[in-house]
Amino acid sequence: MKIEIKVPQLPESVSEATLLNWHKKKGDFVKREENLIDLETDKVVMELPAPEDGVLVEVIGKAGDVVKSGQLIAYIDTSVKQSQTSTETKVEKVNTVQVEAATNIVMPAAAKIAAENNINTQTIAGSGRGGRVLKEDVLGLNGVNSRTEERVPMSRLRKRIAERLLESQQTNAILTTFNEVNLKAVMELRTKYKDAFEKKHGVKLGFMSFFVKAIINALKQYPVINASIDGEDVVYHGYFDIGVAVGSPRGLVVPIIRNAEKLSLAEIELKIADFGKRAQNGSLDLEELSGGTFTVTNGGTFGSMMSTPIINPPQSAILGMHAIKERPIAENGQVVIRPMMYLALSYDHRLIDGKEAVLTLVAIKDALEHPGSFLLDI
Repeated sequence: MKIEIKVPQLPESVSEATLLNWHKKKGDFVKREENLIDLETDKVVMELPAPEDGVLVEVIGKAGDVVKSGQLIAYIDTSVKQSQTSTETKVEKVNTVQVEAATNIVMPAAAKIAAENNINTQTIAGSGRGGRVLKEDVLGLNGVNSRTEERVPMSRLRKRIAERLLESQQTNAILTTFNEVNLKAVMELRTKYKDAFEKKHGVKLGFMSFFVKAIINALKQYPVINASIDGEDVVYHGYFDIGVAVGSPRGLVVPIIRNAEKLSLAEIELKIADFGKRAQNGSLDLEELSGGTFTVTNGGTFGSMMSTPIINPPQSAILGMHAIKERPIAENGQVVIRPMMYLALSYDHRLIDGKEAVLTLVAIKDALEHPGSFLLDI
């Protein structure tokens, strides 16, 4: 029986997706639930598993094609069993070996550079898998001009990030207020309890959970920072869905910690650790990347000392964390060395006045410098 392989139903907020590389080629036997191809949306990469065992007899959708929900991209013949394809597969492998022995397999980037420099690729020993000639193999030849360029399509996620950042700057009246926080008390707490914390909860005690708790403490005092503009209305959210910016191989993503006000430090750390791991392998769900009432981003992870983060629409504010550096400060009339971090709060001035923004950042600073007060809710 020949069955159709179609693009699955995409979420309501996603109108189309891009087909990435096929994991199977025409004529391959596939097993049920085996991934056929990845589909890239604005936010995540989704897998398209085979619905049944069978042979991929026809591929309609090519890598790079933009597709919509329900679009036909391939056919699988479920009447053909794996044993029937074994002989054909062996013959195909023998033929492939013979062809590869006769001619080098040259990757596109390598072929382009070779053509520009009149290089015969059949004389190059490829260092890639199966002897494939890579770009580096061509560049490694004497006399090849290293001033090369490579043009690659912008990923769908990168396009969406660019669109949203431009939209944010064009539609929001963004201002940024700065402060610095002494993290001595937080670091002492972490040092004292980190081993017991990890032993009990199975996750390391990081800084982000303290920041999320401090942010929620401040947002409760100044609800407008947690609000958003919808047309001519202001929507005040009675919950705290905190977005945590996470780097991934495909770009920056912002998974959401839902109802963060109800979570403990350990639960927040477990969420963040899970988000970070799944951001790397591209398995975050679309629902986890949608919504949010406030965002926190940590440029300090990469060494940033100061930045002005851009608001993630339709939110009205975002907190930027930065690198922790020991600096001399005045404390009780004396100069002491303390672990200091610069904080930056970007806010939409259409909704939030400077006074509210400054007081919110001061409340975050105070909570972090006296963590016992907000952790004990006093």
